[in-house]
Amino acid sequence: MIEVKNLHKSFGDSHILKGISTTFEEGKTNMIIGQSGSGKTVFLKCLLGLFEFEEGTISYDGEVFAGLTEDEKRNLRAKMGMVFQGSALFDSMNIVQNVMFPLQMFTKMSKSEMEDRANFVLNRVNLKDAHYKMPSEASGGMQKRVAIARAIVNNPKYLFCDEPNSGLDPKTAIVIDNLIQEITIEYNMTTVINSHDMNSVMEIGEKIVFLKNGIKEWEGSNRNIFKTENESITDFVYSSNLFKRVRKMYLEEIN
Repeated sequence: MIEVKNLHKSFGDSHILKGISTTFEEGKTNMIIGQSGSGKTVFLKCLLGLFEFEEGTISYDGEVFAGLTEDEKRNLRAKMGMVFQGSALFDSMNIVQNVMFPLQMFTKMSKSEMEDRANFVLNRVNLKDAHYKMPSEASGGMQKRVAIARAIVNNPKYLFCDEPNSGLDPKTAIVIDNLIQEITIEYNMTTVINSHDMNSVMEIGEKIVFLKNGIKEWEGSNRNIFKTENESITDFVYSSNLFKRVRKMYLEEIN
């Protein structure tokens, strides 16, 4: 579980995050959504420990990050997995070598142990015949699977995903969504996903935090997002005519 209390973050005179408080639960897919400039990327980087902030606390299962020693911070970071927006695979390494990289950074495993672990997680994300391909030989969906495998290879407690469906076709995006949710439940991780994909929000958004101008405007789940009367969230989620019709049909059905 990650608990955020009264988080403030500024860059010079620009006040980006304005007193955000929320909890991200373990074993659930927690999502941060909002328009461009709402502060969601800065928020995610604060959660990752990449940005220092002026006020507030972030705690990871009771450990307050700011109060840790450098060694303790390193140990905590070893419990974090990250899926980057563009997958961020190393072009000069094959797929197995990419997945082994966090193990080389944070463990003392032997090479054969690292290879066994990398092969295990690649099989878990259904990449059984691509282990020795180069990233350039893999499709966008395969690259995302590799990125997920690399993120979970060190058996993290916390999984962070930055726009994991960026650049994917709708069918592949659903597969990636389902895979992230399955892995979250299977390993009981605290998963935080930064997304603007409303299909993902509706499909796997068990906990949703909606930011607007650096403020937590709304939070809830994909089950109660249909029923909210918060105008800001409805304007954002139902900006397309398709989603407006879906919401109308849902409200008519429950009434």
